[in-house]
Amino acid sequence: MVREFQNKNYWALILGGSSGLGLATAKKLARHGMNICIIYRNSRIQEDRISAEFNIIKAEGVQFKSYNLDAFKLEKREQIISELRVLFQHIGKIRTLVHSVAKGNLKPMLDNEKPTLKNDDFNLTINAMAISLYDWTKAIFEAKLFAEDSRVLSFTSEGNIKAWKNYAAVSAAKVTLEAITRNIALEFAPFGIRANCIQAGVTDTASFRLIPGNDQIKAHSLKRNPFKRLTRPEDVANAVYLLSKDEASWINGSIIPVDGGEHVS
Repeated sequence: MVREFQNKNYWALILGGSSGLGLATAKKLARHGMNICIIYRNSRIQEDRISAEFNIIKAEGVQFKSYNLDAFKLEKREQIISELRVLFQHIGKIRTLVHSVAKGNLKPMLDNEKPTLKNDDFNLTINAMAISLYDWTKAIFEAKLFAEDSRVLSFTSEGNIKAWKNYAAVSAAKVTLEAITRNIALEFAPFGIRANCIQAGVTDTASFRLIPGNDQIKAHSLKRNPFKRLTRPEDVANAVYLLSKDEASWINGSIIPVDGGEHVS
């Protein structure tokens, strides 16, 4: 195992890293020697499971820090940034910022029995799943915590162009996330920051299982995927790792499918 990030004082800051794509990414980057900071929001009931997963990361011999709090509140973000500045001691730098936030409303637009989407539902979802990427990028940049060559990565889906029932608010958030990513790629490039979105294929995560009709989505994906399997969190984590390497420095402002070719059929 090549640990190319070891002894470089590089950190990955992962928003939403207690499960799914974010957790798989943390494990992958830690195996290659990158220090890990995870910001997540879970109940105490889940803490034993999460602690066990975090212990796996710590066992890689990297530095590790985690925060179980609301990453979308300004005062919490400022608290974390302040603590990281002390922890890094002007030596550590954030090489990779990973936005793996799954906090949104999965309501239909029309329904005679269930609650339907309201303006506030769109606002909450778009703020959490899209605008927060800009908030964190700007805060880290202003605190001078980014490495000279750094990567801002986030996760989108085919909901960016396809309509799925109950997915309107999340779909709007994904489109917004991609637009913000493109502008980060343009406006932060002079400061050594590259930004890209990974368009993951259908992945059987806890957040995916919350989507009404997810069984039908899975079945459809299995039929049209050239490899006849769903995307795994590890597939996406591998892509984050590749995009974090020195050799990926010329990839910027892209939406990169990581789905085994699912998007072509």
